[in-house]
Amino acid sequence: MKMLPKTLCLLALSISTVALADTQPAPLRIGASFQEINNPYFVTMKDALQEAAATIGAQLIITDARHDVSKQVSDVEDMLQKGIDILLINPTDSVGVQSAVKSAHAAGVVVVAVDAQADGPLDSFVGSKNFDAGFQACEYLAKNIGDKGNIAILDGIAVVPILERVRGCKEAVAKHPEIKIVSIQNGKQERDQALTVTENMLQAQPTLKGIFSVNDNGSLGALSAIEASGMDVKLVSVDGAPEAIKAILKPGSKFIATSAQYPRDQIRLALGIALAKKWGSQVPATIPVDIALIDQAKAKDFSW
Repeated sequence: MKMLPKTLCLLALSISTVALADTQPAPLRIGASFQEINNPYFVTMKDALQEAAATIGAQLIITDARHDVSKQVSDVEDMLQKGIDILLINPTDSVGVQSAVKSAHAAGVVVVAVDAQADGPLDSFVGSKNFDAGFQACEYLAKNIGDKGNIAILDGIAVVPILERVRGCKEAVAKHPEIKIVSIQNGKQERDQALTVTENMLQAQPTLKGIFSVNDNGSLGALSAIEASGMDVKLVSVDGAPEAIKAILKPGSKFIATSAQYPRDQIRLALGIALAKKWGSQVPATIPVDIALIDQAKAKDFSW
């Protein structure tokens, strides 16, 4: 049977359309596994990632480990089953996620750790200068308590950034022989837990002059405990969270400074470096991101 010319044209157009669709690259699939998403810091990071992914038409899968390393490993395995091309991982346990990083690497997925270092065959790590954050915060604290007195550290989960902040703080304190760290307690970076831990610290150490908190979420719990106690205890922290900045700005606040991070910058750099690796570029193993000490004077003009 002989086809009419118009029918032939329509058939050819249809075949061409199908062929063109078949040659279009599939959108990139990006998996992002966060240690938690109930913290303003990580909410800011997540929002920035969603904005960035939308601009390149990428499909984005975001999971919340809720500080459970077993859940995080399982989340990553699920992402690999869905065929992700890039994994951005913010580990809840630097060592515990190693198996997930190995699985992703074996599957040919580009793996970039962000904010917290992860063990295993990473393509890159993007994170704040956490040693500097701890050092600068505790140096500022030392000066504000007159270079002498007892201080405490409100610690957190055992990931590299937290360990580095504590190490930086200890090195700053070591420069001041009349300052002594009399207590190191784990507030688990959670406000309620930090409040209880700080209450116990203040009762056990009635001569305490200062506290260094490893993050702002915990510091806000610590601040509540300090205010309720009526003690003259100065507080410094790390992050630069909006609520912490607001607390620092209050006249007479015991919360005197925070070493601010830049979560938007970190996640954008992590995505950018992952894309560069995916497209065949050589990328640096580590990309450090500067921090900035924010006291009451600087808090007026600071935001993430």
